[in-house]
Amino acid sequence: MRLEYFQLIDRIVALDLDARTIEMHAQVPETSTIFEGHFPGHPLMPGVLLIEAMAQTCGWLLLGLNGLARMPFLAAVKEAKLRTFVTPGQALSITGRLEHDGSGFAVTHASVRVEGKTVCEADLTFRIVPFPHPDFRTNMEEVARRIGYPLEITAHG
Repeated sequence: MRLEYFQLIDRIVALDLDARTIEMHAQVPETSTIFEGHFPGHPLMPGVLLIEAMAQTCGWLLLGLNGLARMPFLAAVKEAKLRTFVTPGQALSITGRLEHDGSGFAVTHASVRVEGKTVCEADLTFRIVPFPHPDFRTNMEEVARRIGYPLEITAHG
């Protein structure tokens, strides 16, 4: 996890396109400049970054379901619940599932767990559009390789 670069997913754990689910892993770093201000003497993972981690997780699910041919962009966050604090060094298990898709939008549900306990969850809506530029897709493929995303699965999407 590289907080400063919004690279919030370390690796894919499971992807089931038939069940329309995904699970990702992320390790909150022990140190980050973000913790210097959030909060001095009491470092906490910002809630907006937890929501972004859930959005990235569901985004990868939607990329797979769309054969890496269309890009999901976060459009809405609903029913977000931040249940407890996440601190430096904690391991996150982030899951997502597709609830509904159609008319260029997709609705997902995501949650983050630490040591088996849900720390946050939200319903996330995405707009699904063509990649804005070929370099954007190339970059996504590079990230996919880094996190162990099964690119061959998208060939069948």
